[in-house]
Amino acid sequence: MLPGPEGIRYPHTLNQPGAWTKPERPISSRNVYAAAHVIPLMSAENTPGAPADLDWTATLGYRHELWSWGLGVADAMDTAQRGMGLDWASTKALIAKSSAEAASVVRNAPAALQGKTVRDLISCGVGTDQLDPATLEPGEAGLAAVKAAYLEQLEVVEAAGAKTIIMCSRALARVARNAGDYLTLYSHLLEQSTEPVILHWLGTMFDPALEGYWGSSDVSVATGTFLELIRTHAHKVDGVKVSLLDAGHEKQLRAALPTGVRLYTGDDFNYPELIRGDGQRHSDALLGIFAAIYPAASTALQAIDAGDTARGYEILASTQELGRHIFSAPTFYYKTGIAFLAWLNGHQSGFQMAGGLHSGRSLPHLAKTFALADTAGLLHDPDEAARRMGTLLLAGGIK
Repeated sequence: MLPGPEGIRYPHTLNQPGAWTKPERPISSRNVYAAAHVIPLMSAENTPGAPADLDWTATLGYRHELWSWGLGVADAMDTAQRGMGLDWASTKALIAKSSAEAASVVRNAPAALQGKTVRDLISCGVGTDQLDPATLEPGEAGLAAVKAAYLEQLEVVEAAGAKTIIMCSRALARVARNAGDYLTLYSHLLEQSTEPVILHWLGTMFDPALEGYWGSSDVSVATGTFLELIRTHAHKVDGVKVSLLDAGHEKQLRAALPTGVRLYTGDDFNYPELIRGDGQRHSDALLGIFAAIYPAASTALQAIDAGDTARGYEILASTQELGRHIFSAPTFYYKTGIAFLAWLNGHQSGFQMAGGLHSGRSLPHLAKTFALADTAGLLHDPDEAARRMGTLLLAGGIK
């Protein structure tokens, strides 16, 4: 019996795990990265404002789990609690350690990853979270500080050998005066990068502090600035990762991109149709939800590789209700659902998160996450997951 809204209890009958299969050859029809979370030491001071103290064995083990299913990993992104519990010191260590693990996988690649490079296996976020935006003022001094912070992080990621993802910056949103400031700063970053990068556009549903990014709160105007940057520097842009949860906008942007620039969907609501495509174009993927549904995602991509796009879509669509629930408003707490499923599936010993973020969702919300994951066949050991769910409910005063 699970708790629902307003204290109403409802029964849930356990299902069997899905018939998921690990790939026997590299996934080739789509470029895919699952955005992975971080796992704290359970004995650490995992409270709001405390520095992150990570369980490196469990954190890196989760990345190996994703690689074993043929997926790339997007690390040090918002899913890894950038700006919400993961400080820069821990982020630097995460980038170095995850990239080193990816290199070891490449050296001893299983059949599912033969021919893959380190950049195929690991991409890492470059941001400005060394800075406190509240201390910055709009104008040249603020822009110089933002540029220096971005360049410091760019150097860290490139030295690690990972693919660079240039993330949106709260500090830049504060100090930029117009679209020209965005174009000037991003142009400099692209000129300084040694390899093509992924540009990330994160919507305000994920981070309200990014209001007006690219110089306008009008998405169509902001899109024009974004495209101007990409077209000017297309040779330095591997792709764009768009997290606006607007499938129509993504399709229009996808059609407007220069040849060779990928669109990595970040739409955790509409990913099945965007990855399937329209027969002419499709989106690749850089998704937080893939860290929760990775066995299904891998199996779906294998079907698409085999020419059965309809089957691939059907599998992804079977997880869509779970994705929409985990990413429901307030969307920036979706990370709690990712960590919760990792705990249910035995990838971390306790349900905790850096910065106390495990408190970001209610027991009824988590109970529905449990039920939807089970219905989608994404609980590896349903009986053990049910036992863990029961202990959480009991600790929460629900008998």
